[in-house]
Amino acid sequence: MKTSVEIAQECELQPIAKIAEQLNLTDDDIELYGKYKAKIARHVWDCIKNNKNAKLILVTAINPTPAGEGKTTTSIGLADAFRHIGKKSILALREPSLGPCFGIKGGAAGGGYAQVAPMEDINLHFTGDFHAITSAHNLLAALVDNHIQQGNDLNIDPRRITWKRVLDMNDRALRDIVIGLGGRANGVPRESGFDITVASEMMAILCLSDNLDDLKKRLGNIIIGYTYDGKPVKAEQLKATGALTLLFKDAIKPNLVQTLEGTPALIHGGPFANIAHGCNSVIATKHALKLADYVITEAGFGADLGAEKFLDIKCRFADIYPDAAVIVATIRALKMHGGVAKDDLLTPNLEAVKRGFENLQTHISNMRRYEIPIVVAINHFPTDTKEEFDYVVQQCDMLCVPIALSSVYSDGGKGGVELAKKVEEILNKTKSSKSPENRKFLYDTNNSIENKIKTIAENIYGASGVDFSDIAKKQLKEIEKLNMDKMPICMAKTQYSLSDDASKIGRPTNFKIMIRELRLSAGAGFIVALAGSIMTMPGLPKHPAAEKMDIDINGKITGLF
Repeated sequence: MKTSVEIAQECELQPIAKIAEQLNLTDDDIELYGKYKAKIARHVWDCIKNNKNAKLILVTAINPTPAGEGKTTTSIGLADAFRHIGKKSILALREPSLGPCFGIKGGAAGGGYAQVAPMEDINLHFTGDFHAITSAHNLLAALVDNHIQQGNDLNIDPRRITWKRVLDMNDRALRDIVIGLGGRANGVPRESGFDITVASEMMAILCLSDNLDDLKKRLGNIIIGYTYDGKPVKAEQLKATGALTLLFKDAIKPNLVQTLEGTPALIHGGPFANIAHGCNSVIATKHALKLADYVITEAGFGADLGAEKFLDIKCRFADIYPDAAVIVATIRALKMHGGVAKDDLLTPNLEAVKRGFENLQTHISNMRRYEIPIVVAINHFPTDTKEEFDYVVQQCDMLCVPIALSSVYSDGGKGGVELAKKVEEILNKTKSSKSPENRKFLYDTNNSIENKIKTIAENIYGASGVDFSDIAKKQLKEIEKLNMDKMPICMAKTQYSLSDDASKIGRPTNFKIMIRELRLSAGAGFIVALAGSIMTMPGLPKHPAAEKMDIDINGKITGLF
């Protein structure tokens, strides 16, 4: 089979204006970024806000493995499949980050015959949204250091500045640095560091804001550090809000592209799910809900991370709720969760599938806590045996969960028709979850920080308890003293395990979650809890994906995905 980039390059795309027409959008409603990309103009919301909401379908997955699960590919194929059965569908996805694209994960525009396009642009610089976030974040950092250099009227303690700098690249050498060296004219020396752009609070703010005015208020509420007497210092005190908002004037508009089959896709925002809240923008999702009949969106990594934060953070702020959820798995991934090495996945191993099924079963149970109808999607591989697949079907039947085989990677939308029909069936059978009284959140935001974290750890991860480092305990008391503890929790932990230890695959038991640090994201409106050894600036692997990428004299890209 051809590579994903080869398939994408051979596909004849429609001009983006034609895609907009499917959504009843005119040339005046879109702002072109070349022939195949556009942003939706700001005035469109006022024209569509009274439209009836579409059905919202959340795609999530088991804990990821090197064998691959194909959550984004399934999302794209499902949107195409709905069109195959005569439904008006649209995608609402995150934008890829350059860091993992050049690192270990590769591109994030789907794969095979279930891709969004132009995939090279989407995976690289796209419409510049991430650059706007990076620039705005670093502008605030520069204003902080300049304020101290110019007399420090706000009495900021340089030792307690929490606002780092960001870069949309995996670069471990920048995690901890010293700045301001070289003499008095070059600033005040202090320790600092870099996070990856997708972990920036400004990324979360972009993705959780309802409009430009809401975004401006949230930017002003960012806490950059503390004074010598322990008082928080906000971005608005540095008179930074107006300039920061300027840099978001275009980035806040949703991006419109298409699948290889011509299904409209809004791709906007891209916070990581292991270190941020892992969902595309509220603005894009709300636009999608007004522009079609079925909206397919995804939450990053497994349901323990992306789906939990989609529901307990994004849905609270956006006043939305999914009508159904799809949990993606593969027989290969279940084998790995059952203890099989990657090199041995081609060998049939029913016992490993049985052990690995416990991971899928946990995610099914987790989603049921939110009382959302579920369909399990099994991405098909030629090496899957009938015996292995039949076992998974049998177990899902015992759990009263519909299951569908998906082959969207090799067959595009037609390979997801069975899945689309199963989703349509449960949507027709179940009561709508749109009304607030039908929505189930995991915790009350008015609970204590410890209680909220413990609830997530014990109910979603299956932990036996939670431990807090001495630093985290001190930070917890400070947050409570500031009366900012009544916010949702954004857990940052490894995606590979239900625990905070990446080596504990499958369904680990008898473990505790260690919270080593708490970060107050007052602008975004949540508290970040860093668990285990999770890093907010990833590093590159021994052989980065970048080593295989190239472009020829004619501009043809190879090795991107």
